[in-house]
Amino acid sequence: MQGTSTDEAQRRSSTASKIIIGREEIERYGDSTIGEVLKRLPGVTTGGRPGRGGEVRMRGMGSGYTQILVNGERMPPGFSLDELPPDQIERIEVMRAPTAEYGARAVAGTINVVLREALQRRLNEVRVALASENDQVRPHLSWTRNDKLDDKGSAYNFTVNAMQNRQQDDVNSRSVTLVPDTGAQTVLQTLGHTSNSRKSLNMTGRLQFRLEDGDTLALQPFVVVNSGRSFNQFDQTQTPEVEEGPDHFNFNHVDTNGDNHSVMARLNAQWTKRLSDVSRLEVRAGVGRMSMTTNAHRDEYEDAALTRTQDDQTKSRDTSWSFNGKYTHQLENEHNLVAGLEGEGTGRQQTRDCLQNGSRCDYLLDFGDDVDASTRRVAAYAQDEWSVGKLWGFYAGLRWEGIQTDSTATNYNVSNSSSVWTPLLHAVYKLDDKNREQIRASLTRSYRSPQLNDLIAKPSVNSQYPCLTVDCGTNAINYPDRMGNPALRPEMATGVELGWEKYLTKGGLLSANLFYRHISDLIRTVTALEDVSWSSDQRWVSKPRNIGSAQTYGVELEAKFRLDEYLEQALPVNIRSNLSLFHSEVQDIQGPNNKLDQQPRYTANLGADYRLRSLPLTLGGSMNYTPSNTIQQTTLTQVSSDKKRVFDLFAMWSFSPNTAMRVSATNLAPLSYGTGSVSVVPARYGTDGALLSPAKIITGESTGRSFTLWQVRLEMKI
Repeated sequence: MQGTSTDEAQRRSSTASKIIIGREEIERYGDSTIGEVLKRLPGVTTGGRPGRGGEVRMRGMGSGYTQILVNGERMPPGFSLDELPPDQIERIEVMRAPTAEYGARAVAGTINVVLREALQRRLNEVRVALASENDQVRPHLSWTRNDKLDDKGSAYNFTVNAMQNRQQDDVNSRSVTLVPDTGAQTVLQTLGHTSNSRKSLNMTGRLQFRLEDGDTLALQPFVVVNSGRSFNQFDQTQTPEVEEGPDHFNFNHVDTNGDNHSVMARLNAQWTKRLSDVSRLEVRAGVGRMSMTTNAHRDEYEDAALTRTQDDQTKSRDTSWSFNGKYTHQLENEHNLVAGLEGEGTGRQQTRDCLQNGSRCDYLLDFGDDVDASTRRVAAYAQDEWSVGKLWGFYAGLRWEGIQTDSTATNYNVSNSSSVWTPLLHAVYKLDDKNREQIRASLTRSYRSPQLNDLIAKPSVNSQYPCLTVDCGTNAINYPDRMGNPALRPEMATGVELGWEKYLTKGGLLSANLFYRHISDLIRTVTALEDVSWSSDQRWVSKPRNIGSAQTYGVELEAKFRLDEYLEQALPVNIRSNLSLFHSEVQDIQGPNNKLDQQPRYTANLGADYRLRSLPLTLGGSMNYTPSNTIQQTTLTQVSSDKKRVFDLFAMWSFSPNTAMRVSATNLAPLSYGTGSVSVVPARYGTDGALLSPAKIITGESTGRSFTLWQVRLEMKI
């Protein structure tokens, strides 16, 4: 079987296109991160080096296009899905098109992670694991306790995970600056290594009370504690050598070390009131806080002589609250009406202390190291889901959402507000009475709001080209200063989905899904030469901007089946495969690679597992492939990334129904992974026509090895 009947039933019955990943699928390969679980789904890619997890993206679209929820709630800034161990997850819901209830900030789609639920049975699960990557050992301990509280249906669940993560990586980057008119060429080479370690403790729980008249009350605490350290060193050489020049050439060796500590705590409450046989009221509320402290120290040397030191300490505190009220009413004519009101607020207070050579890092102007920012969101929605006969199902929804963002620092106040209306339509047509084959269609509006850091106008001067005096000079296009843009507008997207699904008799599935998005007011980070307040010379500044419109479309193909369903004499091997093809165009940028950020041409997955009949042994493996990618990011800059090919294998021996040993290997036959860029810098002329700076071509590349992660895990149900 490819999944539980409940998972399959939820996917079938949903009017909007949805994929359900239950506990069986989450545990199948023994993955250590959610990213590793999600990478095998149709159209899902992850950032970073192969085998490392990373930022999750649907349809290959970059940061912000995929809405990430935990129990239907957005997490505070700085939270990563990889901080949630798979042991704590009950199921993962992947929605390809937005719905009114889950929100419309989902241009690419929505991933909702549902934490472990309290069930009416006693359960003690213990998992002890030891993993190794590049000779770095990673211990991991997990314990889940589930039991009933009384005979009325009340129950609790508690899960705790403790782990230590160690990583070592190479640093190998190269930057070449070429002046075409003269043929002069400068090569900057950086070689070194990094070492990182992180300890984390994750705790989730759920107290579920059965009240009178069928009412329920659930409390769900969620705590994440992290502590990490890093040590980095690299050597930098320049050919030909320049005796006098910008400050970033005044060192040839750098040592850095740092530590960070963070604590996130959140408490959610959910009360469900049964108003009648056909009406229900559900109220959810949550409060949370996340505190983080980061310390960093940097020493720069030239020929073994210390030339500059820098110390940074950043403290931030995020507070959040949320409220959600939902009313559901079932009509006699098969209409299911839902209306809701939502509120959400986050606030950030950040302080920074910076010292260079023992003195404050005041780059000409006091930009203000302290930032106070807040975001408030209010939404209202209504939706109707109904059936017409046994074959047709329809969904119509309308959602309004308004967002207000404010930030203050020493010398500026910024306020940004936006509101959007998003109509949503979904339909499903069943091609047979047994509900084994159906067609889906959707027409939706969705949007992507600017991130808080994108709106904050506080400049950050590049440390490689610091601005210590009024005449600090021009920096380089590949070492820009950075700042936010308070005038950003949200991106709006019109989307179309068309899908076909066929459910097989032995638990398999065949599906094909077509999608299209037209995006207006596209946000992209653009580096441009600008007049700035912190220098008398123009500086290269990188900041997000609305640059026009774009469109993307593609097809997602999926096949999950048992081999003996098609080959009569074959073993009952479970096969999982998918292929997703993508295309996009940004209209205001010249082709041929004028695609959306980070979107590859395609991604493919193939996996299989089989439980032997003669032995209590299960074997399985998978292959994930994403090709190399080149994107014309702006008219001046092109970026590229290498292909990713990840092989995973596992073997699980079941000593008894309650005890098993799992051995797994992630990223077998590892490949080196690199990124690159090419920037064309036009010549600069003075007001008198004199040449200030010749035209240049700057190429950069950074490569590093990836490694195989070996893991042994003992799983016990006590």
